[in-house]
Amino acid sequence: MTEVLRVQDLRRVCGVLLDMVEERFGAEIDLSRVDVDLYWNVDLGTAFDLKDVPESGLDVGQISDDVAELHALLRRPAGDVPVLWHDLQHLAGVLRLLAYLDLPAVNAGES
Repeated sequence: MTEVLRVQDLRRVCGVLLDMVEERFGAEIDLSRVDVDLYWNVDLGTAFDLKDVPESGLDVGQISDDVAELHALLRRPAGDVPVLWHDLQHLAGVLRLLAYLDLPAVNAGES
């Protein structure tokens, strides 16, 4: 792999995509109207170890837990260092929900 991931570029991409999410879904998304909470999740160790087909490593994530953890992160004291791998997984769960909500098959059910 010869590509470089620049945090500045990632931050800009997140801004662009979140602006589009806000355009599409509004400034707030009422999760009580979203008909999903649980989702399949592949644990990090399994997801990036492609030597063998995983026998395990599949578990269940929960959007309501992801959102609660992200809200808790925002309320942490300034000196409380985030657990990056843990907090990013909760963010990833929410971002995957936003991607799911934009799927054409999901949007076909909208009136």
